[in-house]
Amino acid sequence: MAPTRRRGHVVYVSSQFRAASRAPAVGKVDEIHNLNLATSAGEDMSDHLKYFTEHMPATFVYAGINVENSGLFTGLRGRQISARSVLKTTGPFPFTEEWEALVATLENGLRLHHHEPGTLTAQAQHLHYRTGGSISSLSHLIRQAAIMAILTGTEKIDRELLNETSIDHAAESLAPRPATTTAAPR
Repeated sequence: MAPTRRRGHVVYVSSQFRAASRAPAVGKVDEIHNLNLATSAGEDMSDHLKYFTEHMPATFVYAGINVENSGLFTGLRGRQISARSVLKTTGPFPFTEEWEALVATLENGLRLHHHEPGTLTAQAQHLHYRTGGSISSLSHLIRQAAIMAILTGTEKIDRELLNETSIDHAAESLAPRPATTTAAPR
């Protein structure tokens, strides 16, 4: 077991151990948009994040949704966080080989008795269209389709089942839709 030090509820491996093992020192904090600096708990967490960046020899990645508008960078503590951060804005996942690999990884995790391997991978472009390139929407869609496959007893996911499966509101409202043509009234 690696030597560790305890700070509150966080356990981290000592920098001496990382240096000996040449392991990169990276910490990730997800859901950072939920940090409310207007509460005492939020202030405490802000102080912990500040401590981490100043005293731990690591690079920290703070991930969240719409953090630039969440209030995370406002006020004295917010300015301290923003002074220690570089904001990288991301968008939907593009339809590339990496998207196809992601679909393949999710498909490999399925444990459906009659599912043909490669079925979802062959539908990667359709899945990208349905989800708008959102990884969480893709995961939700495949999970919902798998549950439906189990409940109906088919134990497989095909395009028909994917099209019958409801998607989350974000994907429904953000996924690109084809233009429709309507006839003008006479």
